Amino acid sequence: MKSPDLYLKRLHSLMTNYGLYAVGLATMLAFGLLAGRIYRSHSLMYVFLVWNLFLAWIPYLISLWATRRHHLAPNRWWGLLASGTLWLAFFPNAPYILTDFLHLSERPPVPLWYDIGLLAAFAWAGLYLALYSLRHMQRLIQIYLGTMVSWGFTLGVLALSGLGMYMGRFLRWNSWDIVLHPRAVLADVAVRLINPLAYPRTIGVTVVFAAFLFVCYVTLLPAIQRPSEAPFGWPRPGE
Repeated sequence: MKSPDLYLKRLHSLMTNYGLYAVGLATMLAFGLLAGRIYRSHSLMYVFLVWNLFLAWIPYLISLWATRRHHLAPNRWWGLLASGTLWLAFFPNAPYILTDFLHLSERPPVPLWYDIGLLAAFAWAGLYLALYSLRHMQRLIQIYLGTMVSWGFTLGVLALSGLGMYMGRFLRWNSWDIVLHPRAVLADVAVRLINPLAYPRTIGVTVVFAAFLFVCYVTLLPAIQRPSEAPFGWPRPGE
């Protein structure tokens, strides 16, 4: 029988290696600032950020699930296809919070500087969730297909994420619309891919945010990758 100290050490290692401390702290800061704003203003303005941050947690949790499945059955690479597809559909929700700065304006009695800090906290939490989940998925691709392919995968994901942020902010599509309204979503994408010069805002938003996410990812990679990049640290059944 394993001692409680051993399980606590494993839990600590898990939370450290996979960023649970970091994303949890960032989330608590965002919620704390929002609670302070609600208390001061008696208004639910910006409460929609809670939903946006909840959606940002989904790809992060999916990436943990995919990594866990790989740890339990490393030879079943095809299992990554389903979890990877689901992860990709929800991934743009994490950095999408960056676009919520469009809602920023002076709203007394809360000072503008406080709302800047509030939006920055939510944006940072969403960004951190995005970067950690992307690193988890890139690591899995690297294990199966090698480093070069994993970086090609990363660049492709970031480009699609920039496009997804545009579609969410300006076309008002959601991740689940891919299932509920696939033809309409694909039609909006196809018409912009066929004639991109007719949609300069699409190109601008996609390129700017994809480039921003790439620079953030490369810059913060030493902080978000696991110390040893070893397989997932949860115990196997029976351990």
